[in-house]
Amino acid sequence: MSRPLRVLLAGGGSAGHVSPLLATAARIREVEPEAEILVLGTATGLEADLVPVAGYELATIDKVPFPRRPGKAAARFPLRLAATVRQVRALLRERRIDVVVGFGGYVCPPAYLAATAARIPLVVHEANRRPGLANRLGALRATDVLTALDGTALRGARRIGMPMREGIAHLDRAARRDQAVRDLELDPARPVLLVTGGSLGAQRLNDAVSAAAPAFLEAGAQILHITGRGKSGDVTPLPGYRVVEYVRAMEDAYAAADLALTRSGAGTVCELTAVGLPAVLVPLPIGNGEQALNGQDVVSAGGALMIEDSQITAARLVQQVLPLLLDDERRDTMAAASRRFGITDAAEQLAAIVIRAARRA
Repeated sequence: MSRPLRVLLAGGGSAGHVSPLLATAARIREVEPEAEILVLGTATGLEADLVPVAGYELATIDKVPFPRRPGKAAARFPLRLAATVRQVRALLRERRIDVVVGFGGYVCPPAYLAATAARIPLVVHEANRRPGLANRLGALRATDVLTALDGTALRGARRIGMPMREGIAHLDRAARRDQAVRDLELDPARPVLLVTGGSLGAQRLNDAVSAAAPAFLEAGAQILHITGRGKSGDVTPLPGYRVVEYVRAMEDAYAAADLALTRSGAGTVCELTAVGLPAVLVPLPIGNGEQALNGQDVVSAGGALMIEDSQITAARLVQQVLPLLLDDERRDTMAAASRRFGITDAAEQLAAIVIRAARRA
């Protein structure tokens, strides 16, 4: 291909779609420095903030969700979808796109249909064990279907792992631990529990951890609690109980931690296993149950425990999580099991597949 590679990456709405998209974009740019990378998203999703900051061009279309029940929205849906497909087809033609890559979310169905109509190679990556509706559609038309986890029910799918930032994918926790602990204003001599409910936080985790914190501190442990934006006011910090709304570099949090208490979004599960951090997973109890499925294989492999959201109380944390945090031997065994499940080169693999698909075209 004599001219630069031209790639459209589609996805957005949540970190589960945007983070692997950006990791893949970075790897494509590393391999093909002259590549022209365009991201398709909406003006209201997380991508509206993160994509420009990462240095990539963002093109936006209207969000056209699939209707779940009959009504006016269902009646308008075909015309609205057709309009967005036409908009994306014009974009593909105008920008002379060589390959379309989808990560899921509302913007993907128009991108998938437009790519198919224009006979442009289509690559689909699904993060969750239970695939979303958009990627179930895309998989029917894609030249390559990739997944982050085993057992994802998409035709022709194969697991390559979750594309993630190099700082996380290739993190050496042991080498970085002491410096990370100090940077986060913690004590390198005491075990660290990392608590995070994702970018929006998890109120049940926040409440239970806050109530259990004195018992953890009295036992000689410490806590790094990432509450989520706007939620730190609900938690009272103590010496050894570090409370922040977010951490700019999650690799530092992973390096500092000896055990994690987290939701089990696909991105989180894949990052934990890539860095070999043992975890207690608390699946989000809403949606279609994908978070419980995402963590199943890691739990079966011995790299994590799982507790239902309704069972998370301060007493349960003190009875089950605290003894694990203080048990070095058990945590080492879990860390080794977690690491065996993790994949660290997914971004490299996906970028190579995308470049190959474009060149085949």
